[in-house]
Order: sequence, then C-alpha cells, then structure tokens
Amino acid sequence: MKITDDAVRQKKLAALGSVGSAVVLVCLKAFLVIATGSLGILSEMLHSILDLIAAVITYLSVRVADKPADAEHLYGHGKVESFSAFVETGLLLVTAVYIIWEAIDRLVHQSVHIRPSVTAIVVLVIAMGIDLARSRTLNRVAQKYPSEALEADALHFSTDVWSTFVVILGISGAWVGMKFGIPWLAYADAIAALGVASVILWIGGRLGKRTLDGLLDVAPSGLRERIETSVSGMEGVLNTSRVRVRRSGQRHFVDITISVPRTASLEEAHATSDAVERRIEQIVPSDVVVHMEPRARSNENLFETIRAIAQRHGFPVHELSAHMFDGKLFIELHLEVDETASLHEAHKCATLLEDEIRSATDRNALINIHIEPLGAQITSAEEMRELGRSVQMFLGSLQSEYGEIADCHEVHVRSVDHKILVSCHCAMRGSLPVLTVHDITAGLEDRVKEKFPQIFRVTIHPEPVEES
Repeated sequence: MKITDDAVRQKKLAALGSVGSAVVLVCLKAFLVIATGSLGILSEMLHSILDLIAAVITYLSVRVADKPADAEHLYGHGKVESFSAFVETGLLLVTAVYIIWEAIDRLVHQSVHIRPSVTAIVVLVIAMGIDLARSRTLNRVAQKYPSEALEADALHFSTDVWSTFVVILGISGAWVGMKFGIPWLAYADAIAALGVASVILWIGGRLGKRTLDGLLDVAPSGLRERIETSVSGMEGVLNTSRVRVRRSGQRHFVDITISVPRTASLEEAHATSDAVERRIEQIVPSDVVVHMEPRARSNENLFETIRAIAQRHGFPVHELSAHMFDGKLFIELHLEVDETASLHEAHKCATLLEDEIRSATDRNALINIHIEPLGAQITSAEEMRELGRSVQMFLGSLQSEYGEIADCHEVHVRSVDHKILVSCHCAMRGSLPVLTVHDITAGLEDRVKEKFPQIFRVTIHPEPVEES
C-alpha cells in the first residue's frame, strides 16, 4: 500500500492534536490535585502525563515510520511504531505499580484527607469529553490511513474515558460521604485509584502483547494459512511451501516458495510468479518475494518427462516417439549436439540421457537416440545465399534424371533454432497426377538432404509449368 502525502499529513495532524489535548488534560488534572488532594485524580494526572509522553512518541514515530526504505533500512522504518508502543507499555506499567502502592497505603493508614468538590467533578467530566473526542479522531484517522501507533493511541485514550469515569465515581463518593457524614465513603477515592490502576494494567497488557508481536515479527493470526490456501489453488502452481510473513508498521513482507511444472518455460514461470504476487497483495498490503522450484506434475506424461530431463542438461531433442515393442517400452528421439564434438563426447551425452530416462520412466525400456549436429556454424547471410545457390544448381542438374521437372526457382535457405531449412518451387506439367508429383518432390527432397547433410528439412512447392 503506497503512503500518500495527504495520508502522512493527516496522520501527523491527528498525532499533533493528541499532543495538544494531552497538555490541556495534564494542566486541568494538576489543578484538581492541588485543589482536592485526591489520589484518584493524582493517578489520573500521572496517567495523563504518560498519555502526553505517549502522544509525543506517537507523533515522532508517525513522522519517521512513513519514510521510505533506504540503504540502511531496507525494510523501511515501520518498526519505529512498535518501539514507541514498547516505551509506552513500560511507562504504563510503572505508573500502575505506583498508583497501587499509594492506594494501599492510603487504605491502610488513612494518612491523606481529600477535599472533594462539585467543581472537581465538573472539570473531570470536561476532561472525559476531551478524551472521548480525541479517541474518536485518532481512531478515524487510524482506520482511514492504517497506523499501528495511532490505533494504539486511540485504544489507550478510549480507556481513559472509563478510568476518568471511575475517578468521578470515587471523588463523588468521597464528596457525598463528607457532606452527609458517611465515613466509609472516604475509601471511595483510593478504591477508584485501584480501578484506574487496573485499567492501566489492562491497557499495558494489550499494548505489551502488540509490541512483542511487532518486534518479534509475529504474523497476524490465520494470515499465513489464508495466503497458502489461496496461492495453492492458482493455475500454474503445483503446491506451496515455506510461507513466511513479517510485519513492519502496517507493511507486511511475504516470502513464499511455490512449485511450478518443470516443463514450463521461463516466461510461463515468471507470469505465474507475477500472478502470485498480485493475489497476495489482494489479501494483505505487502512486499512479496516468490521463489520458484521446478517439479513434475502428478499427471506428467512420458514425453513431458523426457523433455524435462533433456532440458535440465541443456540437450536439444526432437522427433520423440514411443510405442510397445516385444512387450517393452521402446523410445526413440533425436539428440542435437555441438557439431564440433567428437563421437565419444556425443555418445557420452546420449548415454547420460538414456540412463536418466530409464530411471525416471521404465528401467527395462529400450531407447534409441539418433545423434545429429546442432548446425550452428552457418549463420551469416552470405553463407546462406551461397548454400541457396548451390542447392539451386544441384536441383538444376537433376532435370535430366527427373524429366518431369521444367525448372526449380525461388530457393530460400534460412536458419531457425539452429536448424537449416530450405524451401523452393518446382514447375512441372499440369497434367501430371498428384501421386506422381508427390513421389517426385519426395525424391528431390531426399536427394538434396543427401547431398547437403547440414540441411535439416527441405520443402518443395510444386506448381504447373503453364502458370509459373
């Protein structure tokens, strides 16, 4: 998912607004602590101070986390958000321990007398409204422009609403106890502080787990299985293995190994890889690396197996055929080797191919391999034209032997896939039967290939001499 300039600006404004709200709340609650001496309000003030620190950390992390990857941070800067949550968790836990210690001390020794008032209650209600407003603002921005830090702050500040509500109940109870002479309600403030500490511990536990998950590269629950299931069913993918997912901020990095048919071309395998990347990006915004391994299909036929074996060794093969002979599998094929190779070298390649074909198919199979030169030496246009002239002269010399031929023309010689192909036109009497014409052209083709063994195929187009 690409982070736009507008998204970065909105996230920064939301985080900055949270800092401003936290400053206002700290000031309000500090005033109330001085005015009332309430432990509940003191705990809330400390909580708000931590909120301020957390908001500043969030603002700084948002500024850094959206920076693109560079030479030193190849996976980007998203971990900064997880680190800010780690710091915030530590601060929360320290605060909760202090509040619990102070609350127990007041409950046991009753050493502090609070001065509750209606004004304090009203100010706390205002503070609760500020918390509610900033929590909703942060959550809206976090959902629109995914941010782990803003989402954590939204969760944090939403619980402030409830902790402030608990403090309001505590100080209200203390005020009622003082006004109507109910001594046991004096404990309400310390009990409220314990309630706030419980909320802080709960928040700290949730943020702590999220922090550890982010720092230890824990993938979201079920994401790995979703990716594996989705990719395994794609066309061109035989199976998947070693799916690994790590998260940095809101960006995920996915490494996946897929098996593709070993007979697939490089272009086909690359197209499959691109399709897998697009499918994973539809599941989760991510940077995907796909590793491909060639594998045999479960229903791979005999010829695919042979071609895969030859391809693995870089052996060009063609003219594959297979049939049953005398109760055994009989396989024939043509193997092309370097025309400068010796018979010993060429036979070594053929023997290697035979052994692997038997091992992969039938150990009792009969295999006959025709060895022929790759024919890569004639490559220049001038050499092709010279060969064409020689072929045309040779065909002309055969007119005395094949009286039906009037002339041969349009001789073209070309090299395709290291094979030399020849085509030409031969004019004959239009009254000749097609069967006779076929026999003549077949004979001419054989004579040309016999004369020029480097030629792989000859194609003769017969035409009536009257129309040539």
